[in-house]
Amino acid sequence: MKRDSALKNYSQKLGLVLLLLGVWEGVARMGIWSSYLFPGPMTVAESLWRLAADGQLWGATLRSLGRLGRAYVVSVGIGVPLGLLMARLTFFRNAVKPVVMGLQALPSICWLPLALLWFGLTDGAILFVVVMGSVLGIAIATEDSIQGVDPQLLRVASTLGVRGLRFQFGVLLPAALPGIVTGLKLGWSFAWRALLAGELLFVSGGLGQLLTVGRELMDVPQVMAVMVAIVLIGVTVDRVFFQTVEGRLRRRWGLQTAM
Repeated sequence: MKRDSALKNYSQKLGLVLLLLGVWEGVARMGIWSSYLFPGPMTVAESLWRLAADGQLWGATLRSLGRLGRAYVVSVGIGVPLGLLMARLTFFRNAVKPVVMGLQALPSICWLPLALLWFGLTDGAILFVVVMGSVLGIAIATEDSIQGVDPQLLRVASTLGVRGLRFQFGVLLPAALPGIVTGLKLGWSFAWRALLAGELLFVSGGLGQLLTVGRELMDVPQVMAVMVAIVLIGVTVDRVFFQTVEGRLRRRWGLQTAM
């Protein structure tokens, strides 16, 4: 039954992808736009293959993921403790949370002018924008996850005399971990978008630069090919890493049944 259900699920997803490709090809053949402005999927696939074959795509992907990894580690290192402090210290939450919520409403690209003034045309500017685009979301998700821990569990720990760091790292964080992982996944998606927005604006050697080069050369197939690559990378990271970790945690915590 489980195997049949999984096969049905994959078949439905494959069918949806084929349907979208068919609609895309149909619109391209209708000639609403010129073929060089709206190429069909085969033309975009050829451009994607060309970028991969000559190494441009792999080099740009490695540069972008390298920047993302460094900025994301910083975001997690700041965001999780910040969320923990907001959840556990009332005076800190009252003072800091309004600022965090206000800054979270600010699109990450708005930080780029300041980043360029502070860091110049360097990787530091992009990394700063990525951190600001993800750290606040991670902090808010961490706070919400800790606030959502079962109060009965906290009372039991208090009754047993579990306090201090033992309570924080042995009871509170493990109980909130499934929600924190979900927040980390959202933070990664924010970081991914902020990274590409930053890379679009100056020579960076990443996927954003490939998009800019395609626009400047009026090479729409390249632009669409890089967009497809960005989507595939995002889906792969989400499915291979975050959903795997999240699923295992939820099964271990009894929040979902094993498949």
